[in-house]
Amino acid sequence: MAQLKEWLHTHADQLDQSPALAENVLPALAGDELLRTGVPQEHGGAGGDVRDAIHAIAKVAEQSVTAAFVFWGQRCFIEFMLQSPNRALAERRLPDLLTGKQAGASGLSNAMKFLSGIEQLQITATRQDGGLLLDGGLAWVTNLRKAGFVAAAAVAPNDGAPPAIVAFDSSWAGVQRSEDLDLIALRGSNTASVKLAAVTVPAADIISDNATAWLPQVRPAFLGMQCGLSIGLARASLAQAASISAGSRNQLTPRISALQETLETAVTTLLAGVHDGRFQSQAPAMFRLRIQLAELLQQALMLELQAMGGRAYLNAEQQGFARRWRESSFIPIVTPSLTQLQAALQQFDSQQLSSQQAAQA
Repeated sequence: MAQLKEWLHTHADQLDQSPALAENVLPALAGDELLRTGVPQEHGGAGGDVRDAIHAIAKVAEQSVTAAFVFWGQRCFIEFMLQSPNRALAERRLPDLLTGKQAGASGLSNAMKFLSGIEQLQITATRQDGGLLLDGGLAWVTNLRKAGFVAAAAVAPNDGAPPAIVAFDSSWAGVQRSEDLDLIALRGSNTASVKLAAVTVPAADIISDNATAWLPQVRPAFLGMQCGLSIGLARASLAQAASISAGSRNQLTPRISALQETLETAVTTLLAGVHDGRFQSQAPAMFRLRIQLAELLQQALMLELQAMGGRAYLNAEQQGFARRWRESSFIPIVTPSLTQLQAALQQFDSQQLSSQQAAQA
């Protein structure tokens, strides 16, 4: 990863503030074979499991959250293929996804909010010749490479059947990618919206015909890899704070060490829960971890700011701080946002309380 690390270190600020290198990010990740991380060898991967992917995304996020965000989107789509019951689709798509020849986009943020009762699905579907005819759109999707992409989306059939998860290709008639969203950061991530107008999806491109049953199985990987963004950025910020504070009189070193320990404890809990499957049935526990990691990141940035002092406001003294501060502002709002997770937890806690009261009555 040394070559990629050097490239990211050199271009991290540009990736954050400009779309100029957006098309280079996925090839750079693929060139380091990172897209194969945590993918079983029988499917063309490097072996391991999703924990390895979380580690790899966190390592990239230490250098650039823009690149890590692209990595997350690609690796999520790969995970969707690995967990799809449509094995023919997976076998057809995985080779190009693993080499970075094909960009894969996770358009399931809307679906994850739907699963938690937060939002209705934004794409409707009509049955047609065994496949589906789609209309609707996705407001915010990352890794929509201008050279072409395939994206996943949850769709609501108009015949009352369960929602389905489909894969649609940018080359298909009726698929329209917007210009890049005018973001304050992460501008090299190929993030845009997509409109679908009478888009035909054949049965061969349906990832799952029952999203309600399938999404809880894939959600731990989706959220776990997303947590890699927080983990890597917090580690980078704390490492910088520790370096600045070493041998100084600012008395921050004990607080930095304590926060590093708390962070790694949370990471251990996350990896264990993703691996043993508990988060499939215990979603609230994972929601709380996602919230905790975001909060730890904010504490890490504050410690880095305090360690730097006034130098944090001088462009010549940055050492990446301003970029990390901008990157960190994305973590609370990436779907599912902290507000959405907190609302889902309140609903869960209310239901638990009602159940306990009913049992005691």
